[in-house]
Amino acid sequence: MKNNIKKKRKLEGIVVSDKMQKTVVIEINRFKIDKKYQKHFKVRKRLKAHDENDEYKVGDKVTIEETRPLSKDKRWRVVSSLKI
Repeated sequence: MKNNIKKKRKLEGIVVSDKMQKTVVIEINRFKIDKKYQKHFKVRKRLKAHDENDEYKVGDKVTIEETRPLSKDKRWRVVSSLKI
């Protein structure tokens, strides 16, 4: 029998908004390379993450983990804060 447990994705980003209750918006920046011209360009993704105790504030660097859908937009939860 196969083990069907899927490893959860973890990403690092910076909190850009904490105005909602129990929710923070995390911005994740990464670089991609254009296939044809080999030019580097920045890609930005903003994800909503669950923050149960409202402990993370704007500017904090955090790690988020994939989870079950918690609302229409929330599919991530904040795991820990990273030291800057």
